[in-house]
Amino acid sequence: MLRLILKRLGLMIVMLLGLAVITFTIANVAPGDPARLAAGPDASQEMVEQVRAERGFDKPVPVRFFIYLGQLARGDLGTSVYTGREVARDIAQFLPATLELVLFSITIAVVFGIPLGVLAAVWQNKAGDHGIRLLAVSGAALPMFWLGLMLQWYLALELDLFPLGGRLGVFDDVPPKITGMITIDALLNGDPATAFTALWHMVLPALALSLPALAAIIRVNRAEMLEVLGRDYVTNARAQGIGPFRIIAAYALKNAILPTLAMIGLRFGWMLGGTVLVEGVFDFPGVGLYAAKAAVSSDFEPIMAVTLILGAAFMVTNLLIDLAYALLDPRVRNQI
Repeated sequence: MLRLILKRLGLMIVMLLGLAVITFTIANVAPGDPARLAAGPDASQEMVEQVRAERGFDKPVPVRFFIYLGQLARGDLGTSVYTGREVARDIAQFLPATLELVLFSITIAVVFGIPLGVLAAVWQNKAGDHGIRLLAVSGAALPMFWLGLMLQWYLALELDLFPLGGRLGVFDDVPPKITGMITIDALLNGDPATAFTALWHMVLPALALSLPALAAIIRVNRAEMLEVLGRDYVTNARAQGIGPFRIIAAYALKNAILPTLAMIGLRFGWMLGGTVLVEGVFDFPGVGLYAAKAAVSSDFEPIMAVTLILGAAFMVTNLLIDLAYALLDPRVRNQI
């Protein structure tokens, strides 16, 4: 197990280095003068040149890249032109909101996706199976931003069931910060009403964000369940008179869950990237919205930092999935 962890950590370092090369290259070939952007539109040419020298924009690109790597090693992600603050400080402020939204979304996808996948396999080629498969196809086909707009229009504007966006109401007080996740912080501070309000504000963006993951989990779990239900040991269990619920829960689902677990890990990583669209639609103050505003302002350092952090989160998620595989499947554990 330790060898697997060390191997994956080494691979993560190489992949993060490659991601840093890509983001740095894109930021430096993009049109626009970063020194002019940092100095502001009203800055004189002398001020622009001063900013250029202070931030190292006057140095050759390879030299700037190694300076950039040194900054990353120290945890220095640069300074945002848009907010005027250190990028690391901004991300520390906005990342908990994104994690809260993604965790809520993946919970919805898992809680509904696995049972629906099981039911679709049990009801194969029946009306229930067709309805669940239609949901899965729709979830894979509908763009998240369009779905978010439709949810806002119908559930928020027409039916007035949910708020349009944000994390809390205008007159709601943010609980004292512990984790940065409002629902958890409110519960830790003994304020369930604020936790419920924050959860209610997340329903629509979480639905928009979770539907593609829900569709993927349904499809994978249904396919794996159908394969397992057709195996000899399941047929033998039925012949011995074992009840259908026990066969599904103890025999079929236990063996079909591993590929589904891998899909859950992949979708969690993709959700982190999908927050850029969903947070923009719902004005949800996370790193996705932060990166989108930075892109509009041609503020490259926040974009580079968000890309690296989301990439690292994706890699850590896959590492955890690999470890879960090893713990749940003896065949995988014996090969390590």
